[in-house]
Amino acid sequence: MSPRNLIAPTFARTRLGSGPGLLLAHGAGSSLAGTYGPVLDALAARHTVVGIDYPGSGDTPRSTTPLTVDDLADQLIAAADAEGLDSFAISGYSLGGPVAIRAATRHPQRVTALILTAAFPRRDNRLALASSVWSKIAASGDRELLAEFQLMMALGTQALEAMPAEQLAQTLGYVAAGAADGSSEQTDLVGDLDVRDDLAGLTVPTLVISTTDDRLTSPALHRHLADTIPGAQLADIATGHLPMLEATDAWLQLTTDFLDTHHA
Repeated sequence: MSPRNLIAPTFARTRLGSGPGLLLAHGAGSSLAGTYGPVLDALAARHTVVGIDYPGSGDTPRSTTPLTVDDLADQLIAAADAEGLDSFAISGYSLGGPVAIRAATRHPQRVTALILTAAFPRRDNRLALASSVWSKIAASGDRELLAEFQLMMALGTQALEAMPAEQLAQTLGYVAAGAADGSSEQTDLVGDLDVRDDLAGLTVPTLVISTTDDRLTSPALHRHLADTIPGAQLADIATGHLPMLEATDAWLQLTTDFLDTHHA
């Protein structure tokens, strides 16, 4: 086993359930509860779930310096250390994908499996533009406009168009109220990071879940992960960027089946 991380845990963290360890890395502009809320109870029924909130999310204060993928990965491992987990799988969603990849690169003997959902190794042009607009809207403080942009970009076509006007208005209010204070810094990181050099050296069993109607992280980015990480499995799910919300049961089935096979 590799040595424990020497970084002190400073991010707010959550622990739920019992069983094999499962770390959760959330998406930009969200939080642990905001990203994984619909599936937390089901995951905790079979695993000791530990997750962090990035700076400016949940109860973690905003950062006064630019965020780095190394810092987020180190804090994820520090949370596992603080909760006494020696080995664990990691589920990384969107921005949490490169965070999980970097954590596995630094601690390959402790990570038993990776599940990368709607994730990316670096920005493409669409993601660069989207993260720039997202960051600027978030920095403006206009939460209603931010919610409109997030829903337009994140929800798949079927889920968005199925919403009656009243439900859409209610959802916009919910999204606006739940926007992370650190959204601007987190989306700036989306536009800056690059973990492509980590991919070929990964030896961890990996499942890449590709969201095929995704307007933020394209299926081409998902396929790049699956094609470059040795032995990675690719599974398509017909949703936008929010599969845990749009297709909860299907995402859980893919995840739990993979963990049952690869995670003791």
